[in-house]
Amino acid sequence: MTGWRTRAGTDFACEKTPVTAARGMAVTNHPLASAAAVEMLAMGGNAIDASIAALFALTVVEPMMVGIYGGGTALIRLADGRETIIDGLATAPAGAKPDSYTPISDSWPTYMETEGRRNRVGASAVPVPGNLKAWCEALERFGNLTLDQVMEPAIRHAARGFRVTPYLAACIAETAEDLALDETIAAMFLPGGKPLPEGALLVQADYAETLRAIAQHGPGHLYGGALGEKVAGYLRSAGSYVSLDDLKHYSTVERTPVRTNYRGVDIVGVAPPCTGGVHIAQMLNLLEAFDVRAMGFGTAETMHLMLEALKIAAVDRRATTADPAFVDVPVERLISKTYADLRRPEIRPDRASAYEARILEVESANTTHVTIADGDGNIVTSTQTLNSLFGARIMVPGTGIIPTNYMYLFDPHPGNALSLEPGKRITSGISATIGLRQGKPYFAVGLPGAHRIPSAVFQFIVNMVDHGMSLQEAVEAPRLFSWGQEAEIEEGFPETVRDKIVALGHKVLPTGHVAGGMGAIQFNPDGSLTGASCWRADGTPMGVGGGLARRQTSFWADPTRGRLAR
Repeated sequence: MTGWRTRAGTDFACEKTPVTAARGMAVTNHPLASAAAVEMLAMGGNAIDASIAALFALTVVEPMMVGIYGGGTALIRLADGRETIIDGLATAPAGAKPDSYTPISDSWPTYMETEGRRNRVGASAVPVPGNLKAWCEALERFGNLTLDQVMEPAIRHAARGFRVTPYLAACIAETAEDLALDETIAAMFLPGGKPLPEGALLVQADYAETLRAIAQHGPGHLYGGALGEKVAGYLRSAGSYVSLDDLKHYSTVERTPVRTNYRGVDIVGVAPPCTGGVHIAQMLNLLEAFDVRAMGFGTAETMHLMLEALKIAAVDRRATTADPAFVDVPVERLISKTYADLRRPEIRPDRASAYEARILEVESANTTHVTIADGDGNIVTSTQTLNSLFGARIMVPGTGIIPTNYMYLFDPHPGNALSLEPGKRITSGISATIGLRQGKPYFAVGLPGAHRIPSAVFQFIVNMVDHGMSLQEAVEAPRLFSWGQEAEIEEGFPETVRDKIVALGHKVLPTGHVAGGMGAIQFNPDGSLTGASCWRADGTPMGVGGGLARRQTSFWADPTRGRLAR
């Protein structure tokens, strides 16, 4: 077990150990998903095959976090250097209007809530999903294996069952009151009226059949086919705005990554409506003029600068970031060094600013992420979600499908950048990121955690580039976050340092953790890959080493070979 030692007294020990391998690396937030990815790599699949297999497996073993009826984004870098983003975020149905929900308040903290919780729980909270189509498109375009091959581990775990982890058991117990409102999902997770306990065998027979049908018929089975008819019919009968036409006409969007350079490292991130790429670039640009390395990790000086950069980015996110098909997002200006030079003087080294940015706080931290690379140089970093735990907290009868409640992320008040409009994509804090040095991969990283995700990736980059941490140290290091109201500071930072932050004018809120379980891969000079996950989730890195036997090698020489013919 390693740790970090600083002159500021900010010492921490790493709780997990990294893995290094030569032929592939998978880091996901469940060991069975990492195993599914490694299985694909062992079959001759690439990082894209492995990522899709891991995501399908996660829909089974992390059913509270991700599903085929959800949304997400993948940042892909191919071995030949091409980079792209597959945007599979959920969209508002055609029948949804800016005033479809009735807000109960015009002020925080209940600004996003509506009468009857209709944008949060139940069929009325369900949008048009993107996950299944996005995964299948990525596989078809960039993978080596077939859909039925990459889905096999997920089908196996759904049909045969797996043991409920403490994390899943806690999530079931936490949401039991809402799950009990839906007969179908309650039968699965609340048998006999009680939450499934840790260690229980969870079998999802209906979902296994649904996955088998998708493996046979492809994504069209949901997007306009027989499964789509069944799902849309049920949702409409239960009060949803989603129609079969919505499913038929859903399309992914291919986007160009956002790029900046921080101290010689090229940072490649996701584009709007995901906020991470833009605002991580913005925060790094603000920090670049300061000698953060000399200030040191975990000092009040460094933490103050980071908090101020976070607040400026939060203000800009609230004002500018939304679906670019509906809102003009000034990406180039926000990520420019010139804009950073303009805003940097607002950061005072001796006093906290008074910025307050009420960004949409309802984006759920309950998400999952995979970071996967193969030995040929293909890389995928992808964040996928149902938004809230168990999404809309319903299950479509006979399918095992849990729909997302992404409608909860649209502003229920008309006339704002994030207000509900037909066809609009939700805005997310997704921050899947790849770093390059001299044109070659240096790291890939991502995590769940809603609008706290960009702050965590921002700090990871600073930990790697400025502080020279190892990969394991960089993902496990204590974190902080602010959007202006409070400075959330993990308890891993000493109280003496927190006191200094208070003296600078920040309102400090000590917290157990900021954002979720980070998964990262480092690309080493010798060609090997190191994977690391942090203590904030069940993250598990798994690598593929070794390889096939040397050509023309046999177990032993045949003494009769060539003699019998004579």
